[in-house]
Amino acid sequence: MNLNVYDKQANQTGSVEVSSSVFEREYSESLVHQVVVSQLANKRQGTKSALTRTEVSGGGKKPWRQKGTGSARQGSTRAPQWIHGGVVFAPKPRDFSQKINKTTNREALKSALSKKVALNEFTVVDNLDVEPKTKVFQAVLKAFGFRKTLVLVDGENDNLYRSARNIPGVTVMDCRMLNVYDLVSHANCLCTVDAVKAIDQRLGEEAINE
Repeated sequence: MNLNVYDKQANQTGSVEVSSSVFEREYSESLVHQVVVSQLANKRQGTKSALTRTEVSGGGKKPWRQKGTGSARQGSTRAPQWIHGGVVFAPKPRDFSQKINKTTNREALKSALSKKVALNEFTVVDNLDVEPKTKVFQAVLKAFGFRKTLVLVDGENDNLYRSARNIPGVTVMDCRMLNVYDLVSHANCLCTVDAVKAIDQRLGEEAINE
């Protein structure tokens, strides 16, 4: 299949040939959802912790006698209803990570890419060589009518990063770091020709090697 290629003024300049097996797959919502959930789970630190009544210091003595005081019976000042008492079902450090195998992750990424292409939310530009000025890259986004955008480049591009880092909702990423969550969480994807070819080659070769 072919994807249209545009310049920075949103004028079509040609096309680039890509693999249908990567950019024209049937969309699998369940697969994409599974990978996104695992990515978000893997970002959780799982370090929150609180003390239960057995871990709070003090409270060894019964605060007052069982009967005759007119107050409710109490066994310890470290019980949950007391100030400075322990926490009921206190959270403890845990590992939230979920394992996703390489094949599942790759298929989900292909599915998400294909959905973006089908919805015309994946745009290819000939290059994104710009001055390191925010207003310069804002003009590029305005030409395409984009706001929350994932920008994919092949390798490092300091000028592009500097011109886009202060624009809310815009993320510049090396195409080798492309993942399902970042792809589906942005309304549009702006990708250079070199980055498209690199993505196509990487996902295609991984499938062949397996």
